[in-house]
Amino acid sequence: MNAEFEKKVGHNIRSIRESKRITQEQLSAKLQVNGCDITRSALAKIEVGQRHLYVDELKLIKEILNTTFEEIMK
Repeated sequence: MNAEFEKKVGHNIRSIRESKRITQEQLSAKLQVNGCDITRSALAKIEVGQRHLYVDELKLIKEILNTTFEEIMK
């Protein structure tokens, strides 16, 4: 992905997460329980576009946040 798009996707993930009143720590714990080894620090980097987001991570984030790919990618 290009850097600007990754920043936008990260921002959208953060906005959705915050609207659901879920902390980075809580989201990273749910990801880990579901087999996706993302620390809170890595999640923070994803949200600001400093870390690449893999497709399997994106799919699981979508499911945990109960949102759509459209909302994440807009």
